[in-house]
Amino acid sequence: MGVLEKISGPVVVADGMRGARMYDVVRVGKEKLIGEIIRLDGDTATIQVYEDTTGLHPGEGVENTGEPLSVELGPGLLASIYDGIQRPLEILMKESGAFIRRGIIANALDRKKKWEFKPTVKKGQKLVAGDVIGTVAETEMTLHKILVPFGKGGEVAEIKSGKFTVEETVCVLKGEGGKKHELQLMQRWQVRKARPCADKLPPDTPLVTGQRILDTFFPLAKGGVAAIPGPFGSGKTVTQQSLAKWSDAQIVVYIGCGERGNEMCEVLTEFPHLEDPRTKKPLMQRTVLIANTSNMPVAAREASVYTGITIAEYYRDMGYDVALMADSTSRWAEAMREISGRLEEMPGEEGYPAYLARRLAEFYERAGRVVCLGSEKRLGSISVIGAVSPPGGDISEPVSQNTLRVTKVFWALDASLAHRRHFPAIHWLRSYSLYTDSLKAYWDKNISPEWQALSAKAMALLQKEAELQEIVQLVGPDALPEKERAVLVVTRMLREDYLQQSAYHEVDAFASLRKQFLMLNTILHFHARSGSALDAGVQLRKVQELPVINEIARMKEIPEAEAEKRFEAINKGMDAQFAKLLEEAAKGGG
Repeated sequence: MGVLEKISGPVVVADGMRGARMYDVVRVGKEKLIGEIIRLDGDTATIQVYEDTTGLHPGEGVENTGEPLSVELGPGLLASIYDGIQRPLEILMKESGAFIRRGIIANALDRKKKWEFKPTVKKGQKLVAGDVIGTVAETEMTLHKILVPFGKGGEVAEIKSGKFTVEETVCVLKGEGGKKHELQLMQRWQVRKARPCADKLPPDTPLVTGQRILDTFFPLAKGGVAAIPGPFGSGKTVTQQSLAKWSDAQIVVYIGCGERGNEMCEVLTEFPHLEDPRTKKPLMQRTVLIANTSNMPVAAREASVYTGITIAEYYRDMGYDVALMADSTSRWAEAMREISGRLEEMPGEEGYPAYLARRLAEFYERAGRVVCLGSEKRLGSISVIGAVSPPGGDISEPVSQNTLRVTKVFWALDASLAHRRHFPAIHWLRSYSLYTDSLKAYWDKNISPEWQALSAKAMALLQKEAELQEIVQLVGPDALPEKERAVLVVTRMLREDYLQQSAYHEVDAFASLRKQFLMLNTILHFHARSGSALDAGVQLRKVQELPVINEIARMKEIPEAEAEKRFEAINKGMDAQFAKLLEEAAKGGG
């Protein structure tokens, strides 16, 4: 037991903390508030408290638990909503009402619920860390694999089958020297320590999102990291919800880190009602939500980020592809800035601590596509999509810049596009992806060898449009040659008929890679045919009157099942209409 000496907001100082270690969890004061040691000087410990410190006074006791901040990992995580330190909000509401009572503790996993455990190993079998000893049907969509914890292994001395709580022993391993290891459905892991893996793999498989602007121009690889900065109201949350719903990840971990209460409330009410489009079951059955709002103590923001990534690593170790949404890392950085100020550390740029870049890098480095531990080869991945909320949308500030240094995909949300109701409001000339080259082999094999050439051609046209728009604003569109006005016609198709996508439309919310290829190929085929027609003397006015333009405008609504046949018909019709125009031009019709 130590004694409180000083209180400065969420940071408190305690003396007499003999035997304490860095990042030990402590219980502060009479109400036993949860805190974590972040600095040690002899027997004096500086503690960041994850709860409101109002009313604390010097002289109160501080109890060291002797354990680092850890999370409970086991069946029951999916479909749960936790706060930043993995307390289930539903249980907290039952025990303390609408407002979380200080010092309240609740188990992250239900201790009474029994799970049907089906063993996959036999007595006498030798196991190593990471091996699967059995499975539990956690939800209708997810089979939860029970793993041998890191640092344990040996011969199976006893294995059970049936219904068990997360604390009951289901397997006994006989290790070296006859030491016995009792395994339960649940295990614990400290959040600041990355879970180990056998090997990290190169990012050569795309995370298919179904969002055309992302998959075509700025793809994210499985195990990759992306930053999505943008000002308030530019569609960060809706974009992340679309990614959670449609990306081909089996597990979604959504961290609301320091978000406004109304935005977090919207996520908490929206997610339980979202339907998984592939299984038609509730999306929550493969989702873990971590809710931390801006009016909660700032120190808990850091805990929420580490809690989320540790849960993601746990499911990755089972061999699942996990998509982690962190919304937003700017709030976490603001918490670091406040704690650093209370610690009287030398400030860095704009008051942020000098270690801001390192902390962000350590978090994003825990993403990746890996070979999991265990004797049987399993591949898993964590793809991290971190939203950044720069003040006024200014990405020159330190959090955005340090995030861009470690992420390889930059999806730049643009307020002007959002105001024009162009969603997703991701600006095609400011965004980039560094995974394009490493994914080439996948595109060539699974979509078409022409895929990257088409996307490069489309991007070149959009860049050309930006140059022409400057001339148009000065002298008007009529001053441009017909060939260049034709470019504006095609780029308008690209923007409105291809890049613009409704997150709430039954068909348009998701476009498969094959459909994206067919759509883009059709628009660029129109571009090639219109260029040839203009060269042959056809007037642009006649090209703009072609019925195929309306068909292209409606192609995003073509169902996936009919895509091949319908796109073939559109292209045949287009060729026939252009052939007629060329015939008229040859007769002198113009």
